[in-house]
Amino acid sequence: MKKNILKVSALAVIAATVLGISSCGDKKQQTGEDGLSGEISLSGAFALYPLAVQWANDFQALHPGVTIDVSAGGAGKGITDALAQVVDFGMVSRELGEAEIANGAVGFAVAKDAVVPTINANNPVLDDLLKHGVTRDMLISLFITGKTKTWGEVVETGDKTPVSVYTRSDACGAAETWALYLGKKQEDLLGTAVFGDPGLAEAVQKDVNAIGLNNIGFAYDIKTGKTHPGLLVAPIDVNENGQIDPEEDFYATKQGVVEAIKDGRYPSPPARDLYFVSKGVPTNPVVVEFLKYILTEGQKANEAQGYIAIPQEKLDASLAKLGVKK
Repeated sequence: MKKNILKVSALAVIAATVLGISSCGDKKQQTGEDGLSGEISLSGAFALYPLAVQWANDFQALHPGVTIDVSAGGAGKGITDALAQVVDFGMVSRELGEAEIANGAVGFAVAKDAVVPTINANNPVLDDLLKHGVTRDMLISLFITGKTKTWGEVVETGDKTPVSVYTRSDACGAAETWALYLGKKQEDLLGTAVFGDPGLAEAVQKDVNAIGLNNIGFAYDIKTGKTHPGLLVAPIDVNENGQIDPEEDFYATKQGVVEAIKDGRYPSPPARDLYFVSKGVPTNPVVVEFLKYILTEGQKANEAQGYIAIPQEKLDASLAKLGVKK
């Protein structure tokens, strides 16, 4: 999948599943009267891409002298680019590793979302699946051990339809977080490997027997709040009582999932914090101002875009890293 780079200076708000390209405005439009000018670059997690684009648009509206480039390519690319100082921030949808921190990675939690198991909307055992859900043990049997081979085994019926398991081919926070939920690492996940969130969602949409994993921003349509056509989210039977109880039945809309993440009804992981990562604490004034904006006023965009704001104590800690006084 070819990397798409977004020049945000002429971009309207986009749907979470679309990568677009737009051109810069002319030189006159790039001159800021407030004295703040410069270029900022971000790359990395598909999970953060739609929200980062929104932040970039909003910030540039306030500061016309600033140009921001945002590209998606997976959390692995984001952390690599950040540590190589190819970009100002890597967008990373997982916790930082010890080796990355030792190499100078500094993370700033900017939002929270979750990874969900996605299935085709015409799944052969859909009624039973929505009634009973899938347990963590069953997901382990599908994604890790491969012991479960048919949808009948998933819902305990005689259905012989084989399960098609899909995972991510790129190093990414979504797959790493999903694997962590199942007690393993990304490289332990079984299934047909597909690049990127949009690619994996499309693969599940095309395969009636599929189960995959997606960030909620790519499972749900931001405009309607419902799952994308051809996709559904498989409900997780968290308490493992063999049925989806009312308190577990929140997958019909993105807002329902967001509320469940907020109050802890959806497990963490696969709910997780999302980070902007830099090589050391940033010192470039325009980069610092952008991050400061995200950690303050920018948090208002999180819920509107289907994400969750970071708790104030974490925001304060990040601002303190930047040397910003409350």
